[in-house]
Amino acid sequence: MAAGTINTIVGSGTLVTFPTLLALGVPPITANVSNTLGLVPGSASGAWGYRRELSGQLRRFLWLAPATTLGGILGALLLFTLPSSAFRAIVPVLIGVGVLLVIVGPSLNRRLAARATTGEHHRWLWPAMFGNGVYGGYFGAAQGVIMMALFTVGIEDDLQRLNALKNVLSALVNAVAAVVFLFSGHMDWRIAGLLAGGSLIGGQIGATVGRRLPPLVLRAIIVVVGIAAIISFAR
Repeated sequence: MAAGTINTIVGSGTLVTFPTLLALGVPPITANVSNTLGLVPGSASGAWGYRRELSGQLRRFLWLAPATTLGGILGALLLFTLPSSAFRAIVPVLIGVGVLLVIVGPSLNRRLAARATTGEHHRWLWPAMFGNGVYGGYFGAAQGVIMMALFTVGIEDDLQRLNALKNVLSALVNAVAAVVFLFSGHMDWRIAGLLAGGSLIGGQIGATVGRRLPPLVLRAIIVVVGIAAIISFAR
């Protein structure tokens, strides 16, 4: 429930569930795979809770969905081909950059928007979302922090609307990665089922709370969670 709530508001629920599963003695790959599938209902629940803010964003979603889908599939495949230490080493750096972008995002967005030809979004966002999809498919902790950072710089829109888009695309990344993981032989269905039930409820709680937060508070939460994630991975 806590992970579903956090994922909907910010996007770092894995920082709650993954360490918990490891503490309970679940092998890392099994924990990661089962966690990815278990949090999909929570992401979908949060996206449904933000459906009002999604209005008018279909074109934007259709533009970014292929990037996150392809990235999520590639990231899931990399989980079984790369050593965990290789990707883990860069995770704190990615989250740190994400936190920095959240802080300076509004001013950067204004400057970039003034130079943009459309004023809607920036072309670099598509490959950046592909990279975020790879990260999300591989592990995914704090992928929402990085995604929101990219959105605040690359898309000129209200923060709550961007958060709604983040919830949908995060659910998409987790879903496609989970499909790949189904064939891995590492899935623990009991764990995935328990996480799914809790995250489903948490998604609605997060949508109810998150939609009422002013942009400054939401941005502050993203920064705090991002810093906590860096500290967690640095240990």
